[in-house]
Amino acid sequence: MFKQSGVGKMPIIHVNVWEGFGKEKAKIVIQKITKVFVDLGIPRQAVEVIVHEIPKSHWGIGGEPASEKFEETPSK
Repeated sequence: MFKQSGVGKMPIIHVNVWEGFGKEKAKIVIQKITKVFVDLGIPRQAVEVIVHEIPKSHWGIGGEPASEKFEETPSK
């Protein structure tokens, strides 16, 4: 199913999450996404998963920074 000859034949998966996602959650995402591709017949060593933690101030939703759209209100 997967042919290893040739350059650029490996899947590279980018996962964008908000800053603060954390090392442990990123590790789980990397493991589980890799498993999906392995289950499809891609060799484990050929799968690359990159987790990008992006500040909410740099993530726009509906024309507004997520940091403003989802502002946390202080607890009383």
